[in-house]
Amino acid sequence: MQEVAMLFAGIDVGTQGVRVMVADVAGAVVARASAPLSTHTHPDGRVEQNPTEWWTAACSCLRQVTQTLGAQAEHIAALAVTATSGTLCLLDAQGQPLGPAIMYRDQRAVAEANELNQCAVELRERLGYRFDASFGLPKLLWLQRHARAELSAARYVAHAADVIVGGLCGDYGTSDWSHALKSGYDLLNLDWPRDLLADLDLPLAKLPHVVAPGTPIGPITPVAALSTGLPRSALVVAGMSDGCAAQIAGGAVQPGQWLSVLGTTLVFKGVSADLPHDPQGRVYAHRHPEGHWLPGAASSTGGAALVARFPKADLAALDAQALVRSPGSAICYPLQGQGERFPFVNPQARGFLSGANADDPIAEYTAILEGVAYLERLAYATFRQLGYAVVGPIRTAGGGARSPVWLQIRADILGRTLLVPAEVEAAFGAAIIAAAALAYPGLSAATQAMCHLRHEVAPRPDAERYSAPYQRFLAALEERGFVS
Repeated sequence: MQEVAMLFAGIDVGTQGVRVMVADVAGAVVARASAPLSTHTHPDGRVEQNPTEWWTAACSCLRQVTQTLGAQAEHIAALAVTATSGTLCLLDAQGQPLGPAIMYRDQRAVAEANELNQCAVELRERLGYRFDASFGLPKLLWLQRHARAELSAARYVAHAADVIVGGLCGDYGTSDWSHALKSGYDLLNLDWPRDLLADLDLPLAKLPHVVAPGTPIGPITPVAALSTGLPRSALVVAGMSDGCAAQIAGGAVQPGQWLSVLGTTLVFKGVSADLPHDPQGRVYAHRHPEGHWLPGAASSTGGAALVARFPKADLAALDAQALVRSPGSAICYPLQGQGERFPFVNPQARGFLSGANADDPIAEYTAILEGVAYLERLAYATFRQLGYAVVGPIRTAGGGARSPVWLQIRADILGRTLLVPAEVEAAFGAAIIAAAALAYPGLSAATQAMCHLRHEVAPRPDAERYSAPYQRFLAALEERGFVS
């Protein structure tokens, strides 16, 4: 009798909606589904979602994929959950929400974040980050001060992924150390910072038990099996936050490997054997389940400049003309709005364009493409200066990775081959984490087997011609006091 291959599911609870992907052991996606979520944004900076909607949407997506698979759905052996990092909610003893979830981009806890940066110096300096309002721990401190009755009534302080895990297997009190990072979990000591929590009068007993990503948590409950169509034999596995799961989907899991996600902004995710210290707090790192570190940083610069300056243009036609012009004579730092986060921190930074005529849109368009790539090159130089290894090709995802011309210009400026993965959804990364628990000896092996490339772009032989413009770009940043 022929052995039937196992299938693995990943659930992504994102800001806009829930996505589910099911893949086989070779990484072929055999089913996928999505469902929207509603977000409530208030004038005072509060951003909330209803945790019940997460579960309803997840069940809807799981029913869709199991119905698509038919009898094959019985072969789903394990699944993992990924979600937004820093999102927090309160649950009662039965796992029911006691109010809306506070989303990662909610701004109510700015004062609490500033306070934590003063009183949790030892923790944040060892782990190399600074608290801001997007973190879970400031939100918990805000709840302790402004919603004390609700916090007192809660049995669980839960992350978004914990809600889905609990609904699937009945365990609402277990989380992974990736989702727990922004709630203050100490990734070096692998424990909650008990003294700090006690000093702040925060309830350690309500925080989840934390395990490594890929750790089996429990089997699907009978009720969840009926609600989703999943087999009772399916195992729920601890996942990772959405950024880490997307990095895994992109194939960057070995030390020295990096992924650039070029969308509205430019996000960097890498792997390091060590945890270098960034005194400016620009880089923070998750912990790899195999003992490495997963540093990440984000620039405020990216594709937003193209959307703002060329909203209805034929970008493919502009790309073709830009490739002929590049390298152009104009220098551009294409920041929209004000303030930069990485590779330099400057709250007053603003974008600039010099050397382009107002009646030459192709020159401006070319300068934007090159400016993002120059900033990307500076970012990787900064990572190396901080002590992070950058080895071999760079993986890339996001809307910018769909432009062959932009890929070529970036490869030339970086002096490195760019690899475009076939799948970069966080849900696919979660499916890989699930597969690593049962079908492979670890996450690296699972990723190597399941991640595939769509294509790759190597630097052209004459790529050195971008060196002089890059130096002019650096000089322009230095003139404005952005870098030294």
